[in-house]
Amino acid sequence: MLRPKIAQTALTGPKGRCIVSIPQLVLSIIDVAAAIFLIAVVLLQSGKSAGLSGAIAGVADTFMAKNKAKSWDAKLAKLTKWVAIGFVVLTFVMCLL
Repeated sequence: MLRPKIAQTALTGPKGRCIVSIPQLVLSIIDVAAAIFLIAVVLLQSGKSAGLSGAIAGVADTFMAKNKAKSWDAKLAKLTKWVAIGFVVLTFVMCLL
């Protein structure tokens, strides 16, 4: 009896089994999770045009400038920077494997 041949791709071996290593699989899962988390963090940030009405008033602008380091938007901006750096580094490491 003739067995049908399985098309061999870059991810399968000669018997049709997956040849992706465990570290590559784990890094791929972490990379996808980091990408989704990065999208969520960027979408949670408020737009820069939200502060335009406060800039006209002047008094509210100086009060917000004092507390900018403690605000939610500043924390999200800092988190975005670190998650983006981690995502890029992780993606480069995956390309080298």
